[in-house]
Amino acid sequence: MPSTARWSRRVVISVAFAFTLLASAVPAAAHPYGYPQTVTVAADATRPEVVHLTWKPGGVDELTLLGVRLGLLPQDRVLLDGAISFQASDATVLASSAPFANYLLKQMSVISDGHACTGTVDPPRDPANSGVDVDYTCPGLVGKAAIEVRMLSDLDPAYQTVATGPQGQRQVYGPGRYVHDWVLGDVPATSATSAASAASAASAADHGPATAWKVARSVGPLLLVAAAVALLRRQVTRRRVAHARPS
Repeated sequence: MPSTARWSRRVVISVAFAFTLLASAVPAAAHPYGYPQTVTVAADATRPEVVHLTWKPGGVDELTLLGVRLGLLPQDRVLLDGAISFQASDATVLASSAPFANYLLKQMSVISDGHACTGTVDPPRDPANSGVDVDYTCPGLVGKAAIEVRMLSDLDPAYQTVATGPQGQRQVYGPGRYVHDWVLGDVPATSATSAASAASAASAADHGPATAWKVARSVGPLLLVAAAVALLRRQVTRRRVAHARPS
C-alpha cells in the first residue's frame, strides 16, 4: 500500500508538471470569456463640464488583437487556431498611434443634455496596466450623462465591459445594453424649470387648505374605524386574560 500511494502521488505531480509546461508553451488567445475589460466613470472636481473615462483591457493579448485589426501590428500575430502571439512592445505601439486614439473616441461617447461631448485621449504610458484616460468636455454642467461603451465589440460581439462610477454606480455593457445613464452631479435648474416650480408651489399654497380638508374628510372615517377595531381587540384580549387567571 505505501508504494502504491507513493506511485499515485508521483503520477499526479508528473501530470500537473506536464500541464504547466504545455500551458506556458501555448500562445494566449484573446476572447471575450476571460478577464473582463473595465471602464471607470468619473466627474471632474474642478471642471463640472468634463467627464472622465478610463478604459482598461482584460489582458495584453486584447491589445495585440486590436493592434492587428487596426493595422498597427503584423497579421501573423494571430495564428490559424485563433491563438495570439503577443509581445510586451505591442502596448507601446498602440499607445503612440492615432488609429488607437480614434478607435477609443469611436467606441466610447458621452452625451449630456442631448449634446455630444468632445473627447480627448491622454497619451497612455502603460495601457495594459494603468489603462487609457479619455476626457469628454460637454457644452454645460454635467449632472446626468448617457455614456456609450462598445469597446472590442467589433472584434467579437460577446465582449462585455464592467463599468463603475460615482456613489457605487455599476453597469455591465454588452449586447443590447451599450448605452447607460450615469448620475455625475447636480445641475442648476433652467429658467423655465424654475418658473414651473414656482407656479407649482404657488398653486399648492393656494389649494393647500382645500386639499387638506378633502384629505381629512376621506381619511377621517377610516381612522375612526381603525381606532374602534383596535379598542375592540384590546377589550377582547383583556377578557381572555381575565378568564385565564385562576379564581
